Amino acid sequence: MGSLLSYSGLTTKVRAMERNFISDAQFHEMASLNSVPEAVEYLKHQPAYTSIFSGLEDQELHRATIEELLVLSKYQDFTKLYRFSNLSQRKFLDLYFMHYEVAILKRCLRSALDHREIDLDLSMFREFFEKHSNLDLIKLSTSQDMNELIANLSGTPFFDLLTHIENTDSPTLFDYEMQLDLYYFKAIWKIKNKYLSKSEQKILAQCFGTKLDLLNLQWIYRSKKYYELAPADIYALLIPIYYRLKKADIIRLAEAASIEEFYSLLKNTYYGNLSISNLSEYPDLEELYAKVLDRIHSLTRQRNPYSIASLNTYLYFKEQEINKIITLIEGIRYGLDPAEIYSLAARN
Repeated sequence: MGSLLSYSGLTTKVRAMERNFISDAQFHEMASLNSVPEAVEYLKHQPAYTSIFSGLEDQELHRATIEELLVLSKYQDFTKLYRFSNLSQRKFLDLYFMHYEVAILKRCLRSALDHREIDLDLSMFREFFEKHSNLDLIKLSTSQDMNELIANLSGTPFFDLLTHIENTDSPTLFDYEMQLDLYYFKAIWKIKNKYLSKSEQKILAQCFGTKLDLLNLQWIYRSKKYYELAPADIYALLIPIYYRLKKADIIRLAEAASIEEFYSLLKNTYYGNLSISNLSEYPDLEELYAKVLDRIHSLTRQRNPYSIASLNTYLYFKEQEINKIITLIEGIRYGLDPAEIYSLAARN
């Protein structure tokens, strides 16, 4: 009863916001549009994006501007839910927020390593981050190189981490991003037990643990197929957290002698036994990743409608929607066939 009373108002709010999600039929319509201006005009008539795109002019339709506005929409939804939440619910949202911090840092790192001069406009996100984070977006976006970027992270949990990587031999973007992901995953897995109730821990473990398992599966596969790494090198890349995919499963998969053996072993894991896995042939692991996570998030909310599952599931599907829109618009920009555009977007 306590959970029902605590979450009834928030669950009602979430359901109202979910009504603004773009439907599958609408994504089909968008994929058939002929130009980026048409796609933006279409978004202007969708309740979730009307205010975001209302003032956008044709000359502002380059990729960066559209993506920043879509990300801002995601942040605005988070803010709406945060304002509507009580102190207990905000503990979960505070944990979730680290996901956004890591995403911003990755953008800064890519710009710094690709161009050796950071040229990002993060100003539209400044108000949002000032309320939830100690990252200084203005300093980060005006950093001139990697050294200055890392220096501008002083006083944050990320400073020591990136300093350590910078001091290694010729670090790459992959090194930085991998360590940021590992830091984030380990922190969330540990902190959830400190700030969340037992029932909330279980819900988050179902969604987050499944994601970690599936990411490890992808990394093992890519390491073997594209880089032919030895098992010891593969282990160094993996997230040292085990949920449904046990440590013994990881060892067997990493030590598989071929991709064929990898898939054969995968069939005997928890994920290989799922009815939606369809592992009769060699599956697309990215497609499997999306299908399983969609299902897990939907099920946790269905089984626990008056809990943090309502928040977690909404934020997950909002992010999926943003990724689909970005993929659709890029497909339209490059003149791809509508069926191909929709297929690419559906993989997100």
